[in-house]
Amino acid sequence: MKQAVVTGAASPEGIGWATAVGLAEDGYDVIVTGVSEAELERTPKHPSIRGVVLDVGDTTAVEDLFKGLSRLDALVNCAGMADPNREFTPDGFARTVDVNLTGTMRCCVAARPLLQEAKGSIVNVASMYAIFGSSMTPGYAASKAGVTQLTKSLAVSWAPDIRVNAVAPGWVVTGMARAVFDDPVWGNAIKVRTPMARFGSPGDLADPIRFLVSPAARFVTGVLLPVDGGYCCVG
Repeated sequence: MKQAVVTGAASPEGIGWATAVGLAEDGYDVIVTGVSEAELERTPKHPSIRGVVLDVGDTTAVEDLFKGLSRLDALVNCAGMADPNREFTPDGFARTVDVNLTGTMRCCVAARPLLQEAKGSIVNVASMYAIFGSSMTPGYAASKAGVTQLTKSLAVSWAPDIRVNAVAPGWVVTGMARAVFDDPVWGNAIKVRTPMARFGSPGDLADPIRFLVSPAARFVTGVLLPVDGGYCCVG
């Protein structure tokens, strides 16, 4: 049976969990990761999904996870963080970059041998902030721009054996950005700017990710696919 790993997917409210459920529907056995046992306690039970603890900032832990697998067909890198209170400090900036960008690189490199054997696929989760800047989270924006260039670089380097693509979520209702959506001023401003006039849902991202790892995208690699309801198209 096909196997997938979706990092940062322990939360039932997140893009990662929605993606894991979608991949399970597509016939994958799925491993989802959370940064702690406490996080995994919130993960719903599913017959084709199991949770493991993983800190993507820990190189040894990342390598051990993938060495322990006998097969891997798809890797989806959803693990990420933002810290508006600290990203204008060198340490806070570096921490966000380490998790979002270097963590993605750690997982890609560790997964490469298995993916190469299976002719598998990687999808990295970037952000609309890979396209324009963030006034509050410079580390997040810089790291996600880095994820975009990492995706393109690995796509070129690892073709034709492994396809590597990325999605750029817009304003998606997840726990990470809940405060923004609950703020009537911010929330309304986002909807007004978004041509589709609504927030995204985790499922709105899961379906494009499922496409990118599927045979339907067999000639697609190195792509950054915005999934934002047209938000980035507005000048």
